Amino acid sequence: MNKQLFSFFTILIALTTGAIYYNSTIQQPFISALNFIKIQYHDSVAFVENSIDKHFFQAQEITELKEKLHKFENNHLVMQQLASEIHDLYKENNSSLKTDPQVELVRAISYERFGDLNRVWMDIPDYNSSKIYGLTHKELVAGIVINQNGRALGLLNSDIKSSYAVFIGDKHAPGIAHGNNSEYLVVRYIPAWYSIKKGDEVITSGLDNIFFKGLKVGRVLSVTKAQGYQNAVVEQYYKANEPGYFHMIRSVR
Repeated sequence: MNKQLFSFFTILIALTTGAIYYNSTIQQPFISALNFIKIQYHDSVAFVENSIDKHFFQAQEITELKEKLHKFENNHLVMQQLASEIHDLYKENNSSLKTDPQVELVRAISYERFGDLNRVWMDIPDYNSSKIYGLTHKELVAGIVINQNGRALGLLNSDIKSSYAVFIGDKHAPGIAHGNNSEYLVVRYIPAWYSIKKGDEVITSGLDNIFFKGLKVGRVLSVTKAQGYQNAVVEQYYKANEPGYFHMIRSVR
């Protein structure tokens, strides 16, 4: 009986295999099912590989960020040491001068109004509306923060009401940088006796109590003279393509 049952199943399997092999109508459901399984398998493998690649990429990025953090921490300690020595020097000479700069990370929330890319509402804790603050992005001057109905409004460099004191060139010619509602800035009130030329670098002077001295603004493109002063058109370094986070200077000294 067992031999007959075994023979029956053997013949059935042979007939089924033959029918599947030679009959395309019967093959199609099996092939579709197998292809579906293969697709799922390859998708799973690709997902795992991508996850592994992403993990190792993040691990590498974390390592690089840790190295940068150590470097910044080292620089911070060096600056703290220098600040301490300067403080002691002031104290030794009975000087009333002091240095206590304050910088913090702040966030842009949204544009003030649609179509104006030069003004952004800022999220600033403990905002003091009586002061004007400097904004920087990756060590470049980005604009200023002013009070607008009790709220912090960021005026990026190109805004016509954005202005701050600058130096130009090796001789540190003084001037006032203004936005021009374009990609270029205009530096006005440069004394006529200074020699200004194309390519001169523009930096903050620190004399407005908004920025530190020496922050990079841009380079001179052209110079004109008018009413005893010089005006310079400046190509700014900061590009406001995607305003997000900035560093705000709460206190210069």
